[in-house]
Amino acid sequence: MKDSDLTERRLSGELVYDGRFIRVWRDAVRLPDGSATVREYVRHPGAVAIVALFDDGRVLMERQHRFPHGRDFIELPAGKLEANEPHFETAKRELLEETGYVAAEWTRLALIHPTIAYSDEGIELWLARGLEKREAKLDTGEFLEVLALPFEETVAMIRDGRITDGKTVAGLLWVKAFLGGASPAAPR
Repeated sequence: MKDSDLTERRLSGELVYDGRFIRVWRDAVRLPDGSATVREYVRHPGAVAIVALFDDGRVLMERQHRFPHGRDFIELPAGKLEANEPHFETAKRELLEETGYVAAEWTRLALIHPTIAYSDEGIELWLARGLEKREAKLDTGEFLEVLALPFEETVAMIRDGRITDGKTVAGLLWVKAFLGGASPAAPR
C-alpha cells in the first residue's frame, strides 16, 4: 500500500441543525483527486462508558429504552461529556448518577469512535473496580434498570445478539481480550 495523501479538504460549510445534544453540518470538500463533493456529519460532545466490575466477577449493566430503535438495550453505564469536563470526571459522575455506585479504582482502557462515517463522536472506555453502593441520581427524564450480571454471561449475550450496543460490545470485549480472559475480576 503506497503512502498517498487521502485528506479531504473543507471548502465551505453550514450548520444544518443545532440541537441540545448534537449539531449537524453539511460541508463542501475537495477530494484527493481534485473533485468536489458534500459531506454531512454529526458533531457530538464526546462520551464515556464504564465497565464496572464487582469483586465476584459480575459486571454492572443497565437496561434502557432507546427511542430511535423502539426497544430496550442492555448496555454499560455511559454518558456524554459536559462542557469542559474531563473524561475521568464524566466517568465518575455518570457511574454515580446512573447506578448509585462509586469506585475505588479507575483505569482508562481506550478511546473508540463508534460511527466514523457520519459523526466525530469519541467514547472513552473506563474500567471501575472496588465498587461501593451509594444513591443514584438520575437526570430528569432518564429511566433505566440497573443489573449485575456475570461477566461471562454478558460475553455470551454479545455472541448470541442480546447485546448489540457498540460501546458495550467494545468495552466488554476489550476487558475480555486484554485484562484476563474469563475472569477479569481476578486479583490484581
